[in-house]
Amino acid sequence: MTKTLPLLLAGLLALASASAQTVKLQTTEGDIRIELNAEKAPKSVANFVQYVKAGHYNGVIFHRVMGNFMIQTGGFDAKLNQRPTKPPIPLESHNGLNNVRGSVAMARTNDPNSATAQFFINVVDNPFLDGEPTDPSTGYAVFGQVIEGMEVVDKIRAAEVAPHGMHQHLPVKAIFITKALVEPVKK
Repeated sequence: MTKTLPLLLAGLLALASASAQTVKLQTTEGDIRIELNAEKAPKSVANFVQYVKAGHYNGVIFHRVMGNFMIQTGGFDAKLNQRPTKPPIPLESHNGLNNVRGSVAMARTNDPNSATAQFFINVVDNPFLDGEPTDPSTGYAVFGQVIEGMEVVDKIRAAEVAPHGMHQHLPVKAIFITKALVEPVKK
């Protein structure tokens, strides 16, 4: 009995992981697959999935690329026109998920409850983005993790950038999400 318990637990963990919702970002640099964590960030995940299903991310550019920080997308088309968004969602930053390399978090303004469609992928560990433990109005809500395609993220983070209008870290050669897809849950 004691020998089968670890096998049973390993099987249950694998099953739970296999049934997690994923989103595939097809970019001009390659594919990135993100595993979403609806258990710890339900509002952020539901919001992100709505935008994916609506086609919002198809054709958006990575408009903020900071090689030793993060890559951000979700808001602008090739002509730097901002895409319309739904109302903002409440901040879910203190959910037990951290801004570590490969984590995916909601972008927002100084207003903690201002996240809409823009998101970023941390390219290094950024613990300062987790916020103050005693202040729930701080931090940036992590809602997913890159599970495939970190080499693509690293390729994007290495892009040459220059200031252009209000964008201080815009890739010189535009990098797009050509299509974002909610993948079927594996069973």
